[in-house]
Amino acid sequence: MNDNVLRGRRLDGGARAPKTYSTERQCAHKGCETKLSRYNRREWCFAHAPTKYPRLRGRVAKAEA
Repeated sequence: MNDNVLRGRRLDGGARAPKTYSTERQCAHKGCETKLSRYNRREWCFAHAPTKYPRLRGRVAKAEA
């Protein structure tokens, strides 16, 4: 057998099912009647969800005591 060959094992176990929420939910925005997906964990539809800006670099500064 060649010493430069790596052998692996197959992963056992199945994938987890996605988390689901109630199917009868509507957007929380006043006047919006959009029915939310059972996989949408937020309380708003895409059009009314508040904007989130991801941190791209750096760390969050800790408050000094």
